[in-house]
Amino acid sequence: MSKLASTLQGEEQLSVLMARQPIFSKSQDVVAFELLFRGEEGSDLRAIKDDVATFDVVMNTYANIVADKGSKRLPCYLKITDTVLLGDSLPELPPTLFSLEILGRSDITPVFIAKVKEFSHKGYRIVLADYDPEDSRYDPLLNVIHVLKLDIQRLGLSNLPKIIHKLKPYQLDLLADKVETKDEFRQCLEMGFSLYQGYFLSRPIAVKGKKIGTSKVLLLQLLGELQRDSATGASLEGIAINDPALTYKILKVVNSAAFHVPREINSLSHAITLLGMEQIRRWILLFLTTSEDGKPNELTRSMLIRGRMCELLAELMGRESSMNYFIVGLLSQLDAMFDIEMKDLLQEVPLSHELKNALLHYSGPMGETLQDVENYERGQFDQLHGQIDRPLYEVAYRHSLKWSEQVMNALQS
Repeated sequence: MSKLASTLQGEEQLSVLMARQPIFSKSQDVVAFELLFRGEEGSDLRAIKDDVATFDVVMNTYANIVADKGSKRLPCYLKITDTVLLGDSLPELPPTLFSLEILGRSDITPVFIAKVKEFSHKGYRIVLADYDPEDSRYDPLLNVIHVLKLDIQRLGLSNLPKIIHKLKPYQLDLLADKVETKDEFRQCLEMGFSLYQGYFLSRPIAVKGKKIGTSKVLLLQLLGELQRDSATGASLEGIAINDPALTYKILKVVNSAAFHVPREINSLSHAITLLGMEQIRRWILLFLTTSEDGKPNELTRSMLIRGRMCELLAELMGRESSMNYFIVGLLSQLDAMFDIEMKDLLQEVPLSHELKNALLHYSGPMGETLQDVENYERGQFDQLHGQIDRPLYEVAYRHSLKWSEQVMNALQS
């Protein structure tokens, strides 16, 4: 067993599986997270009630993000059932950091509405999901809640203007939910939504004939050189010398807390001597996946989390070449970063057929691990292949969140 796998297995394991999904502003900045979780009793808050370790993880890892001005803590949306809301089993949570999301399938009685008002008066922002504009049961809640989720796939984009007009007197923050494409995001933006949730960042806007920008060509040249058995520190530096600023940035990240190097590294050849070619490849890939102009930081963050979690799961499963798992996870959203279809993009990226098939078809052990990580990110915990103990998935995800923030901090400094 590798040292990294031993460290992960020795980490404190929680009684719940957790993931987070970002909630975006109009400018595609992350302003909150939806917290997805599941314990032995299901997905209600009993899974984390009175669990100090779990609460600490939520506060210190899941709610944290590195932004342009440093690290900050964002509020989390928590879905709560009628049982939790009415049964006084909700843990004491700071209202500034937790918003309560009530479900449209709730039994909306006068007692239920009174309880929602009570939590609102305590300072909690109340979010309503699963809203049906044709159902008058929801009308009394519209004067109590703060954020209203509209499922744009279920309601239909063409029907939204009429619904939004009806809701205007309530002065709610409208959240466009299940936004799957950038075109849907644009249409919702024009309609006046203030918040957005969905996987639209992971979808490319395919532009026929588009090529990788010149700023990334040098990185591809370096990556291609790393594929050669004859590659040396000198041959890599011979390519990197064409962009001294890039070399400086790479060394800045290498010397950051994310890599735990034993002493300061001042050149690529020095880095290779200390840590080897595989780590150099990691850094080249990191810069290949940093945000293009106009791309939000959250896309880079998501790529980092996915790459690191694929690598950690490979370590925990005892797989060889865990770096290849990292590459597959990291590059799995490169099409969205460059707005080039994956099959076209992979013709320009020097990777083995095994890695390309994992990216295109989820084939082989690497493709299966990538699918596991994507299912975990979506909170689809029942679809995990289960090749390791279930609590270790959360440990790997938690470590990936922390590692991604360290890298983001280094990239932005």
